[in-house]
Amino acid sequence: MVLVRALCRHVRISCRKVRPFADLVRGKTVQEGLDTLRYMPNRGARMIEDVLKSAAANAEDRGARNVESLVIAECTVDGGPMFKRFRPRGRGMVFTLRKRFAHILVAVDAPEIAEKAQD
Repeated sequence: MVLVRALCRHVRISCRKVRPFADLVRGKTVQEGLDTLRYMPNRGARMIEDVLKSAAANAEDRGARNVESLVIAECTVDGGPMFKRFRPRGRGMVFTLRKRFAHILVAVDAPEIAEKAQD
């Protein structure tokens, strides 16, 4: 089985707030990653958890025999587009507010199949 991906684009949160959770689950099994994220009180953890569930469901849909053995091979959070809003300031100036977006990518793989492919 090749990498099975799930992608969530244009998520309305800064990528800097989500990246620590991606680093936390990268390389773990899907079940360990879900258990880790479930008890985190942050919004970024919820978003990674949703995309991880979607990746596991995609793998099961593509015919993965053992969903419990899936490993999170790739978990990246990239910056997306920005909404620019303007806030009036003193002396006729204006400051730009950048409302940032993120793109979340999670890819899972079966470890035993990956080892056979390398041989």
